[in-house]
Amino acid sequence: MHASQPNPLQLAGTDDPQPDGAGCFPRRLRLLSADEYQQVFAGACKAGNSQFTILARANGLGYPRLGMAISRKAIRLAVQRNRIKRLLREYFRLNKHALDSVDLVILAKPAAAKLDKQTLRNNIQHGFKQLARRCLSAETSPDPHP
Repeated sequence: MHASQPNPLQLAGTDDPQPDGAGCFPRRLRLLSADEYQQVFAGACKAGNSQFTILARANGLGYPRLGMAISRKAIRLAVQRNRIKRLLREYFRLNKHALDSVDLVILAKPAAAKLDKQTLRNNIQHGFKQLARRCLSAETSPDPHP
């Protein structure tokens, strides 16, 4: 590409196509290994509804990470599983700035396959709010077994 030709991938008026990194989902923001998933499952704070279960555990990394468990048993069609995963990644990507240093695993239930985009977003948002209330109350309440 010549210096005089504009880069078609860049946004107008910026030098960086994604200045704050908001448009990407890099590997460091994902749970990748079975051990990482097991750590979340072992000591998770849980919240959910009839479509999703959200598990969370502090990670000490300074940024949130996302893992998804969307089984073929729960969501039969690959098209539906991929759509749900895409929408969950989008929600996480757009809201990661509001999350603490936490590892999240989102499990889909069969009812999630029937949700439209807006309802799915609303249910996930409600699940995150429910999770925040439960985890905060668990951290601030005194331990009955010192």
